[in-house]
Amino acid sequence: MHIPHKSVVVVADGRKMLFLRNEGDAEYPNLVVETAEEKSNPATRDQATDAAGRASSPQGAARSSVEPTDFHQLEEDRFAAEVTDMLKIRALKNDFESLIIVAPPRTLGEMRKHYHKEVSGRLTAELDKDLTGHPIADIEKALLAA
Repeated sequence: MHIPHKSVVVVADGRKMLFLRNEGDAEYPNLVVETAEEKSNPATRDQATDAAGRASSPQGAARSSVEPTDFHQLEEDRFAAEVTDMLKIRALKNDFESLIIVAPPRTLGEMRKHYHKEVSGRLTAELDKDLTGHPIADIEKALLAA
């Protein structure tokens, strides 16, 4: 994949986000960090106070357990929506012409739900990989190989 000069590359997962800008050219990228953010997101067991409840029918005959809320996943989905909102704000300010998003499949799917038309119109590529914990050089290599 070619990464156009001055393209924005967003590398995100459910709790980390990097905004990178290509200061190199399309064939020899030089990604520079513009913004980095990491949110704390404890496991659901550390966020929930009670076990899942039980529901019964009005006659009291049938009982079933209620699916527990996955607070950890809810927070990851919320963070993906926040990242997408940041992209919308930057797109409306004409901060970038070309956008590449790198995220794990679930995060990428959640982000797609929130794309603004200005973001979609500037989207050059998506890569469904989790590269948030990798060095910039590895991110560049993964993008060039895609």
